[in-house]
Amino acid sequence: MSETVLFDNPALESALIRMTTAIAASEIYLVGIHKGGAKVANAIQEQLEQAGNTVHRGNLDISFYRDDLDTIGPNPEVRPSNLPFDVCGKEIWLIDDVLYTGRTIRAAMDELFDYGRPASIKLAVLVDRGGRELPIRADCVGLAHAAPADCTVKLITDGTWHIEQRQVK
Repeated sequence: MSETVLFDNPALESALIRMTTAIAASEIYLVGIHKGGAKVANAIQEQLEQAGNTVHRGNLDISFYRDDLDTIGPNPEVRPSNLPFDVCGKEIWLIDDVLYTGRTIRAAMDELFDYGRPASIKLAVLVDRGGRELPIRADCVGLAHAAPADCTVKLITDGTWHIEQRQVK
């Protein structure tokens, strides 16, 4: 399996700054999608709070909302979802690391609606790799890269953050 660094740490830092600027408001509701989206949401939250914004944070684990649950194996890695605020009537920023088919986002929206009816849901992604299977688009995109279908695009957070593309067989 070959891997290529698509975006290095300085590119990610610049993207996170652009995303933070686009999301900034006096009061913000950020919901990260486990696992990579939660890490991106933490980074955005830190920058927003340093700029004086009030940030309410939650995380979703969409494991049981996936439409491919029967194909991912008998023991999916499940984390608890945590939304320590009422979503009803709020503008929610859903945060993920890589946007591909749109199925993860659909699952996250399904779970989010189980907590209540937000006024709106906006989507921010660190990388949009193209290849949508559902009519989902991000309101805020840090970086874009058209990746072939036989590759994965992954946020690496061990050590210095970067984005890798790996060819799969």
